Amino acid sequence: MSEYNKVRVSKLVLKNEKVKKKKKKNKSKNKDEKINVEENQEKINHGTLTINQFVLRNWAEAKLVSEISGPVALEFGSQTYVTAMDNGLFTLGPPHNEGEGPLPEEILTAIIVNETRIALKSGYGKYLGVDKDGTIVGRSDAIGPLEQFEPIFQDNKLAILASTGCFISIRDEDDSLVAKNRTAGPNEIVKVRLQAVENTEEEIDKLDEKKGNIKDIEKNYVKMFQKFQDKKMRMIEGKRSELKKAQQEGKLHESLLDRRAKTKADRYCK
Repeated sequence: MSEYNKVRVSKLVLKNEKVKKKKKKNKSKNKDEKINVEENQEKINHGTLTINQFVLRNWAEAKLVSEISGPVALEFGSQTYVTAMDNGLFTLGPPHNEGEGPLPEEILTAIIVNETRIALKSGYGKYLGVDKDGTIVGRSDAIGPLEQFEPIFQDNKLAILASTGCFISIRDEDDSLVAKNRTAGPNEIVKVRLQAVENTEEEIDKLDEKKGNIKDIEKNYVKMFQKFQDKKMRMIEGKRSELKKAQQEGKLHESLLDRRAKTKADRYCK
């Protein structure tokens, strides 16, 4: 009997009877479904969900530096976003309910400067920079060294380093946006929310100094600001060697601003 015990016993199968295969549970599928449920709940909380191929506006959390471009919102705490004021300063806005996205004044535009740095522009058309006392202000017309920020991811958390070597945070006294501390603690942890909107890549490409040649970049830049009273675009003719040099040094936007001023046809550069 010991030899028979070694034989694997199977169910008796009659002739012409179909054998039903036992379905195996797919653990990886269950795991993926769990992740999708968590992601959907995250999107619902911030005003987003995809239903039957209809994409509602969503504000997903950025996980990579390369993702931070186009419309963004800076979230400190839980569903409270940095908001721009008309005096060029920034403060923490009121809490939002589940399903509510950021308000228009809480939406910034992120522009990729290089592989590690970005620039941020407020809804008032001004770039964010750092004041002498560490206050974050939005009053610049071009991207210079002070208008560049470095998002740093570590352990699935994000802190944003300003050009002064300090991380941005919300000051407890008045809820203003500042860059004071050289180490990233709990107060410096921020989430960058990305707006998933179709055709944003085309708008981002207009300001991406890595795409297209220098002439095309300058043309797109001028289109954003210049008045066309006589339906003619005015650009500085001649060599663009200084623009190429500025591009390599990370000062392209400053150089473009200088050239715009020379045309005397720009509503921001008189």
